[in-house]
Amino acid sequence: MASTRAKPTLPLLLVLVAVVIPGPGDAQVSIYPREAFLPRGGSVQVNCSSSCNERLYLGLETQWLKDELESGPNWKLFKLSDIGEDSSPLCFENCGTMQSSASATITVYSIPERVEMDPLPTWQQVGKNLTLRCRVYGGAPRTQLSTVLLRGEETLSRQPVDEDPKDPKDPKNITFTVLASRDDDRANFSCLIELDLRPQGLGLFSNVSEVWQLRTFDLPGTIPKLDTPDLLEVGTQQKLFCSLEDLFPASEARIYLELGGRMLTQESTNSRDSVSTTALVEVTEEFDRTLPLRCVLELADQILETQRILTIYNFSAPVLTLSQLEVSEGNQVTVKCEAHGGAQVVLLSGAPPGPPTPQVQFTLNASSEDHKRLFFCSASLEVAGKFLSKNQTLELYVLYGPRLDEKDCLGNWTWHEGSQQNLKCQAWGNPSPKLTCRRKTDGALLPVGMVKSVKREMNGTYECHAFSSHGNVTRDVYLTVLYHPQNKLAIIIVVAVLFTLSLVFVAIYVYNQQRKIRIYKLQKAQEEAMRLKVQAPPP
Repeated sequence: MASTRAKPTLPLLLVLVAVVIPGPGDAQVSIYPREAFLPRGGSVQVNCSSSCNERLYLGLETQWLKDELESGPNWKLFKLSDIGEDSSPLCFENCGTMQSSASATITVYSIPERVEMDPLPTWQQVGKNLTLRCRVYGGAPRTQLSTVLLRGEETLSRQPVDEDPKDPKDPKNITFTVLASRDDDRANFSCLIELDLRPQGLGLFSNVSEVWQLRTFDLPGTIPKLDTPDLLEVGTQQKLFCSLEDLFPASEARIYLELGGRMLTQESTNSRDSVSTTALVEVTEEFDRTLPLRCVLELADQILETQRILTIYNFSAPVLTLSQLEVSEGNQVTVKCEAHGGAQVVLLSGAPPGPPTPQVQFTLNASSEDHKRLFFCSASLEVAGKFLSKNQTLELYVLYGPRLDEKDCLGNWTWHEGSQQNLKCQAWGNPSPKLTCRRKTDGALLPVGMVKSVKREMNGTYECHAFSSHGNVTRDVYLTVLYHPQNKLAIIIVVAVLFTLSLVFVAIYVYNQQRKIRIYKLQKAQEEAMRLKVQAPPP
C-alpha cells in the first residue's frame, strides 16, 4: 500500500465528541502502543482496532508519514516514519452513525549536538559574583536534560534544561552564578550537558564545552602607601619608597613611582601578598620648587594611586667665622655668623639675645677660660610652613702662660717613712708647660707623678717650676717625712719570747703524743687477755 501523508483536517470538535461518546453497542476503539519512545527521525508501528459489529470505518490521524501495512475486519496496522518531534497519533472509527477515537503518546529523543560557554572575563575580582553562561544546542526530551557547571572535574552546580513554551527554539541559555575567590585563580571552568535516558534503558549521553581559565584578583580597601618626606633638599640623595599590602596575586602587580611626570629608575619587590618599590633621587637645582610624586599600582584592570606634592628647597648651613682661631691671652676675637638664601640667624652662643637677622657678631677678650671654647651658631629657614634649622660650630684656641694653683699642686705634704706615695703636682697652660721640683738646699729632684718609697732623706723644701714659651711660674712645696728611732733591745726580747713559746708548744705536743701511745698499748693488752680467758678450757 502506498505511503500517504495524513490530512490534518479532521475537525477538532468531532475528535472531542468521539472521545466521550461510545459507538453503537458500546463499541470502543483502541490504539497500541499507547506510549512510544523513539530517536528523532525514527519510525513506529501503530495498531488501531475496534469492537464495532456494524458497518465500520477505521483510520489513523497523524502528522507524520504513514503506511498501512496490514488490515483486518476490525483492525489496521500502520507504520509511522520520519518522526521529528513529540506527537499524539489518533486512531478513530466510524461505527454506523457514531464515532470514537483513542490516542497514543510518542516521545522523541535526540542526543545534544553541542554546548558552548561564553568566554570568561580577563579578570574577576574576589568577593564579586561571576555570571557564567552556557548555550545548549539540541537534546530532547528537555525534561531529562541537565547542564552541569564544572571547575576542573569538580561539579559546582547543576540545572535542568526546562522547555520554555515562549522560547522553544535552540540554543537554550543556562546561567550560573559563582562567588569568585582566591582559590578560583587559574581554575578551569566548563559546561557539561547530560541527557539521562537510563530510565528508558538507553544510557547517559553527554557533551562538554570548551574549557576557559579564570583569573581572579583581590585589592585591599587602601591605596598605596608613600614613605618619603614632603621636603627635599638640593644637593642630597633622597630615598623614595612606596608599598601596598594584602593584595592578590602580588606577583602579577606592577608598581612604579613618577616624580614630576617622569618615571624614576627604581627597584620593585613582589612578595607573597605585598609589593613595594624604591627609588633614589639626586636632588639638584634643576628641579622645580614643587613637584608631584605619584605612586601607581596596576593589577588586573585596576589602577590604584597615591599622590603627594614635594617641595624642593636649598638651605646652606650658616657661615661661622672667628677673626683668629688661635690667639694669645688678652687679645680680642671677633665671632661672626652669617645665613644665606633667606635664612635667619636665630642663635649665636656668647652674643646678646635679639631678633633673628641674616648676620650676628660680637667681640670678646680672650682669656684662659676661653681655651677650647665651642662657639655655636644656628640658622632657621621656613619651607612650606615648616621651620628647618642648620648649625655650625668652631673651637677657639687661647695661648696662655703656666698656671700652678693650690688645688693642682698642694703646698704641704706629710709622708711616713717607707710608705709608697705619688706626688700630684699639675701645671696648666697652652702650650703645655714643663714642670720640675728641686730642693732648695741642694737642688735634689723630687719625682712628680711617680710612686716612690719614702725615705727620711727626702725631707725638705722644694721649689716647683713650670715654664713654657708664654712664661713661667714657681711654687714652694714643703715635704715632711715622719720616722721613729730603732730599739734593738726590744726586738731581741720579742724574738726570745717568741722562741721560748715555740719550745713550750713543741714539748706539750710531744708529751700528748706519747700519752696517747701508752693508752693505746694498754687497751690492746687488755683485749688480748680477755681473748685468752675466753679460749681457756673449763676446770
